[in-house]
Amino acid sequence: MAKTTSELDRALSGDTRALGRLLTTVEDGAPKVRELIRELLPRTGQARVIGLTGAPGVGKSTLTAALVGAFRTAGRRVAVLAVDPTSPFTGGALLGDRIRMQEHATDEAVFIRSMATRGHLGGLAAATPQAIRVLDAAGFELVIIETVGVGQAEVAIASLADSVAVLLAPGLGDAVQAAKAGILEVADLFIVNKADKPDAQQVVRDLRGMLALGASQEGWKPPIVTTTATTGDGLAEVVTRLDAHWDWLAESGELKRRRLARAREEITALAFAALRARVTKAGVDELAAQVADGTLDPFQAAEDILDG
Repeated sequence: MAKTTSELDRALSGDTRALGRLLTTVEDGAPKVRELIRELLPRTGQARVIGLTGAPGVGKSTLTAALVGAFRTAGRRVAVLAVDPTSPFTGGALLGDRIRMQEHATDEAVFIRSMATRGHLGGLAAATPQAIRVLDAAGFELVIIETVGVGQAEVAIASLADSVAVLLAPGLGDAVQAAKAGILEVADLFIVNKADKPDAQQVVRDLRGMLALGASQEGWKPPIVTTTATTGDGLAEVVTRLDAHWDWLAESGELKRRRLARAREEITALAFAALRARVTKAGVDELAAQVADGTLDPFQAAEDILDG
């Protein structure tokens, strides 16, 4: 572990190359990840995690870059995890490092990383929780997770972020579609981007109507903000609303509840992954053959695997 420890020290002292290598280790699921995370844990728990999600084409990358600029103006260190679809050829992030964020590439207080989903459901890479810990330990005050476009089952970001901002835009589906995708339930803030386009106010009205029909979080009603990310219009209000939500999380005790739920989700996922790995080695084919020919019921077969 000496080599990893040395790299860890360099990463925590601001070496972005060393930090990138640690994140690669986490993404690849190397055997030393467990020991690495154990070493990092005492340094974690300080970063504020903001999730940014929405359908493809709403301007997530442009808004993320603008938000990074706004937070840097306030003197905060910011990391971005841009979770992209997986390349069918290399297994890596299909979109690579975001071109729209290159204006921050020379800023030592900004770190941008693209991660591949590698088929993981929910719009997030399986390694995202560990990547957040690495960035948290490295001293980034804010970690922004920008996810691939959400779908009807792709709202997993809610289990990872302290605050979830959902982007919509005119001409890319109405609020009813957002409701069908389950997005309304996970949003702490709605951002209607491209507000300079026709029908932007119609999207706002649709959202208000849908929110009026649903139950909001106790003590927090998700606000709706209009922006034009390319010009910066509305950006200050987005930052103000995110800060207000962070204050509410801390004052209401919701932050502690969310992070407890996050830990519960993570350990459950790890346990199921470990169980799946054991099942592969546990003679499941033999049990499957017995279930298929009717000599064993599937419930007993499942219990046999768990007992084994």
